[in-house]
Amino acid sequence: MSAISTNTNSFRRQTRTLSITSGKGGVGKTTVVANLATMLSRMGSNVLILDGDLGMANVDIMFGTRCKYSLKELLNGTRRIDEVITQIEPRTWLIPGGTGFQELQNLSEREKRILLDQMSSLKQHFDYMLIDTAPGIDNNVMYFNTSAQEIYVVVTPDPSSFADAYALIKVLHTYHHEKKFSIIANQVRDEQEGMAVFQRLSDVSQKFLFVSLDYLGCIPADVGVRRATKSQQIFVKSAPESLAAHAIKRISEKISTSQNPGQMKGGIQFFWEQLMGVA
Repeated sequence: MSAISTNTNSFRRQTRTLSITSGKGGVGKTTVVANLATMLSRMGSNVLILDGDLGMANVDIMFGTRCKYSLKELLNGTRRIDEVITQIEPRTWLIPGGTGFQELQNLSEREKRILLDQMSSLKQHFDYMLIDTAPGIDNNVMYFNTSAQEIYVVVTPDPSSFADAYALIKVLHTYHHEKKFSIIANQVRDEQEGMAVFQRLSDVSQKFLFVSLDYLGCIPADVGVRRATKSQQIFVKSAPESLAAHAIKRISEKISTSQNPGQMKGGIQFFWEQLMGVA
């Protein structure tokens, strides 16, 4: 598919940069990213996905494709951004993360400059950039989260997911001074369980951390999700009438109608400058 399409509608506002993150693996974070991107694009937005899991990059598989190049080729100067970025759906593009990165902040000045120069050409082309981070609290995850305007934490009812989500929020608040997080409760039985997961996490966070958590919504673990996950498909496409697909639609509508709480961080260019430590 083609690289970048400059639809005039994409110039109506600054690109919103959203990190979708989690304290542990196995909570369905990449599935959430892929389905959110698909739904937002169906609603008329141009969406860019950055696969920020630099060890296990796999967003392209969710869309039934394999990208030839990644950030690695961009950084070593062998490929341009228009060769690395891949259109995976109408109005949806992907920057594959690649593998082999130890620490983003250990990139050489030449690598940082290459990246910033290339990414500057993306400015204003997209309504959203969704960053699919790796799970956990390593430095690369911290860099992606603190560089984005908005941080969305995916959590499930599993006690270990709850504990690790709290640990992630604690590290981002204590060491990086982040104060605002949006919560997506995934793999829940129903809305009641989703709200209970959020309320418990919110109560603990407010008591010990004094941070603000917003409830973005919940996604039930229905049969349509399980089938789509096993076959590596987008469930809003393969099971559009499922409870999970309707949940993704509600969350996408909430995102699209909300005010951007991270205006102070700037847009997509600021994200890359912040990530490279030059902002």
